[in-house]
Amino acid sequence: MTGNTKPHPITINLNQFKLHIELKNRIELTLHFNSPSRKFYLSVIAFVVNEMKRQRKITSIPLQGHHDLLALLNETIGGSAGSSEEENLLPRIYRKWKDALPNLEEAPLFKVLGRRKEYDEGIGKTYPFTEAEKDSWANLFEYKGSEENVRLKFAIDKIGATLDDIVIIYEDSLNAEAWEKFISSLKEKEAEPDKRVSEEPEVAAPPLERRKALLPSRYRWVALMAAIVVVLGTITLAIWKTDLKPDRGGVASIEKMALSLPDKPSIAVLPFVNMSEDPKQEFLCDGFTEEIINALTKLPQVFVIARNSSFTYKGKKVDVKQVGRELGVQYLVEGSVRREANRIRITAQLIDSTTGRHVFSERYDRELKDIFAMQDDIAIKILTALRVALKDGEWARIQARGVSNVEAYFKLLEAREFHENANKETNDRARRLAQEALALDPRSSEAYATLAYAYYWDHWFGPPESAEDSTMKGIAMAKKAIALDDSPRAHATLGLLYLNKRDYDKAVEEVERAASMDPGFLTEYGATLMVAGRYPEAIGAYEKALRRDPVKPRSSCLFGLATSYSSMGKYDEAVPVYKRLLKAQPGHWLGNIQLTATYSRMERMEDARAQAAEVLRLDPKFSVERFVKSARFKDRDAVKQAADALRKAGLK
Repeated sequence: MTGNTKPHPITINLNQFKLHIELKNRIELTLHFNSPSRKFYLSVIAFVVNEMKRQRKITSIPLQGHHDLLALLNETIGGSAGSSEEENLLPRIYRKWKDALPNLEEAPLFKVLGRRKEYDEGIGKTYPFTEAEKDSWANLFEYKGSEENVRLKFAIDKIGATLDDIVIIYEDSLNAEAWEKFISSLKEKEAEPDKRVSEEPEVAAPPLERRKALLPSRYRWVALMAAIVVVLGTITLAIWKTDLKPDRGGVASIEKMALSLPDKPSIAVLPFVNMSEDPKQEFLCDGFTEEIINALTKLPQVFVIARNSSFTYKGKKVDVKQVGRELGVQYLVEGSVRREANRIRITAQLIDSTTGRHVFSERYDRELKDIFAMQDDIAIKILTALRVALKDGEWARIQARGVSNVEAYFKLLEAREFHENANKETNDRARRLAQEALALDPRSSEAYATLAYAYYWDHWFGPPESAEDSTMKGIAMAKKAIALDDSPRAHATLGLLYLNKRDYDKAVEEVERAASMDPGFLTEYGATLMVAGRYPEAIGAYEKALRRDPVKPRSSCLFGLATSYSSMGKYDEAVPVYKRLLKAQPGHWLGNIQLTATYSRMERMEDARAQAAEVLRLDPKFSVERFVKSARFKDRDAVKQAADALRKAGLK
């Protein structure tokens, strides 16, 4: 009898659908699973516990052989909240066990009794818990396999409990007896509707021929029409199911991809979610995402979507089907980052967007100083899942980050954020952060490369000293970075700095090396080829960059592609690309200037003059002479033609 039993540290009460945990000095929770779908998940927990007790060990329980029982739970206690088909039910349980049940803070599958949500009850609010409490609860849920091969474990050993510490209660029984009674009651409930039907007097249906004879002749035509409607309805439903019905399963078929899949594993790393209370940790999440992207991009065996397109999904609830189609990739990486003082928790999962299957899901709880090791763990887990065999030296190249001090690393992540939208103010802030990182880590090649990049931008924004001096200092910094760590970022920056000197051959050589090491630098490679006057090659590089960045390509990529077209006289191809650029960035100075010149060359003078007015709105002091002087193009004829076209449009 339950009234005579001593209290247990963990109690699953199937009478009230409550779960109570009380471990001295660690955690005390009472959770109410207070809706049909929530009751279903508590019954799944009870099922796993009962199976572990039956096997007399804390272990993972495979679900495949228990589908009929799980379907019974779903259709009775769960109110048929979702499909009971195996291909739908098992993945749903897997996902809830992995994502929703361990989430004590938001508590999507239960109500936490005795505590109020922050800012009162409501959607989007959270319960106030310590990290220790959240960790203890989350550690109870372990899973193996995949959505099609589900193995669940209620890992009470992770919180210091044993099988004897947990009890299942139903009516006045405990454990196995309680579970059997509970299941028997559900079977009786399931049979009740059938009993009610059987109580109705049975009427034998007459044979078809007899029914026809019974129908008055004037109704036969109506019956015939009804039969035709049924047949047509059946055909329409079949067509709807096979061809027209929207796919609600989150699966992107390869045939429906907006872009054809590459002939090698293709992947997009979506922005990791900031689970910390401090919004300032956002750059840490973004930086961690970029590090995973950068690591994977260094391998020629993998096709990786670039940062800009991946980050268009930041802060959005994603549909793997839609993302797979839009980016033209088979695999997606999702994850989250939570930082508390010097501790960090990172979750990561790999999803096949063409099947909706979770390939793997991992969680890491470590000291902040171990962040590099976590990046390595996730990268190698992804590569292993994609069956990518590493060649000699490739893993060492993936690990090369050019920084070993964690505090310096964070400063460089922040500097990189400033350089994403470079202007004079953000460039100066990035420079200061790079200098601070260098003071913390004097042998950081990444700090030297970031500092070199700041000197490169001085050519455009106006340096604290002469443009020539800044360029020379930048070259020295980039060479120092390369000497410390032969990184693609340092080579790309050195190439851009050589463009400032109009040393085109060296510029192309350096950036070509960067792009061969890391396709993430294809845009920089295209830029050096364009400035060097090698337009067809530049277009090829830009097109490859666009395939890796299909949703939100970098402005420099669009500008370079359009300008290469225009320089070759392919104005009809240049104009749409310029317009795409200016739609995304209306204030793009060079984009507005070059579109003005292109319209003028096309003799579209009304459009040219309107675009010239936009140039003057953005830069009232604009002068053609200053534009010619700052242009670094090797093809001076192209510069002269652009200048003449600008003057023709009314600019001086």
